[in-house]
Amino acid sequence: MAHIHLQDGSFSLYWVIVWWLATIIITAAAVLWLRNKKKCEPRTLTIAAFCTAAMFVIFLVEIPIAGGVHLSLTPFIGILVGPAIGACVVLIVNIFTAAVGHGGWSMIGANALVNVIEVLVAWALYAGLKNVVKGTFPRVALATFVSLCLGNIAMIGIILISGVQGVTQSQGQVLYGLTLIAAVNFAVAVIEAVVTGFMVAFIERTRPDILGKKP
Repeated sequence: MAHIHLQDGSFSLYWVIVWWLATIIITAAAVLWLRNKKKCEPRTLTIAAFCTAAMFVIFLVEIPIAGGVHLSLTPFIGILVGPAIGACVVLIVNIFTAAVGHGGWSMIGANALVNVIEVLVAWALYAGLKNVVKGTFPRVALATFVSLCLGNIAMIGIILISGVQGVTQSQGQVLYGLTLIAAVNFAVAVIEAVVTGFMVAFIERTRPDILGKKP
């Protein structure tokens, strides 16, 4: 989904540092919170490890639409392990994907920030809509779709704010191109919303304890 597939040198050093610092601050806050406020059970860490591996794999599987898009699983991760652990997971995955050429190393900070937004929004909507949207599937699907759409908006904002070095197009032309990409991603978000809804609903039926519910 929302992922900045730009190589190193696309952003100026200033903006690379800005987005890296933002991600480091968020991740550090998440780690401190986990360390001081929440005890991570071995089962939770196992689920987080599974999410990391699954997200890394799904990032590398392209759907042959509009030149190639992919799912992200960021909303699924937010719902399963929460925003704090989710922030750590997405940072690790973005480091791994950069290592295999899926975006530049300098893009890790910006990409992780976009993914953290998706994780946080999905978790917040999934929890907050519990008494508003009845049924696990529609609640998860809605949370997933909204979070991915906001992730795309964040991606566009980061690129427009940072600017792409070496590009001669005007800001309006760049925005137009990014809007087309976002439109495709919104369509893919519908697919991911359905997939995530089915996955969480299945987990709720078979292993409700994973979602913090009593069997």
